[in-house]
Amino acid sequence: MADIELIGVPFDGYGRPGNQARAAEVLHNAGLADAFDHHHVTTHDLVLPEPDRGRGASTGLINETALLAMTDALNIRVGEAVLAGRFPVVYGGDCSSLFGVVTGLRDHVGDVGLVFVDGHEDTMPLDVSEDGEAANTEIGLLLGLTGRLLAGGLGDRLPALRPEQLIVLGPRDDAWRRRFNVGTLADSGVWLAPLAEVADDPAGAGRAAMAELAAHVDRWWLHIDLDVLDPLEFPAQGLPDVADEPGGLTWDQLTDLVVSLFGSRAHCVGASLAIYDPDQDHDRTDAANIVQFVRNALARTTLSP
Repeated sequence: MADIELIGVPFDGYGRPGNQARAAEVLHNAGLADAFDHHHVTTHDLVLPEPDRGRGASTGLINETALLAMTDALNIRVGEAVLAGRFPVVYGGDCSSLFGVVTGLRDHVGDVGLVFVDGHEDTMPLDVSEDGEAANTEIGLLLGLTGRLLAGGLGDRLPALRPEQLIVLGPRDDAWRRRFNVGTLADSGVWLAPLAEVADDPAGAGRAAMAELAAHVDRWWLHIDLDVLDPLEFPAQGLPDVADEPGGLTWDQLTDLVVSLFGSRAHCVGASLAIYDPDQDHDRTDAANIVQFVRNALARTTLSP
């Protein structure tokens, strides 16, 4: 069995000192490392610059200095872990951690697919973004569908992903994207199963997705944005005092989906888990549910180097 390297990410996409920036600490305290039974686990938390609520000059995104530092650190840390035969698990923060993860895999490992489990497609163009949150933009930027004029350290790394390397499972943001005239990734050559299809048969959707991905790559990374869950199941997602999008998967459906992904002949090299806000989880029920989900999924899965 592979050694697990837990990589905590103290980053918040709105530049807040708490909220998602505290997720890694709270999940660690909730026993995340103990969920990886029978694996040797090491932990490493990134150290990032102080948060900034303003938009950056080179990207137009909030908390730019910390975002770029996170990207650089994860690029190296993830690449080194995979090359050493460890299974990195990046946790905390938001989906912008994929800037560092995906570029790190490309730069240090080679062709690696991305299985993206998320309630949103995350392709908002920078010039359309209402709030400057990086986690609404990362898939479009990684694919090069948007951000062609992006400058600076992030622009130099992108694009980093081809459509055939990407699988998207669980989005339910059609109405939100229509508000901004943003199309679907399914029209850009990406294999995508929306929420209704995944919820109807989680294991079947996972097997179909991996059959497609395995035709293009023999290694893949799993990314789970916890807002793929129904907010009734997982309230600690999104913004405080802002209604979350209704619908989404149950914990059991998400577990069945994740387990089915590991039945492929393609090899999973690591995983990331994002979008948990402990400031909306006062009794830590959601933190305990996340740890239990990891334990349940791994109990039915074999992680190997």
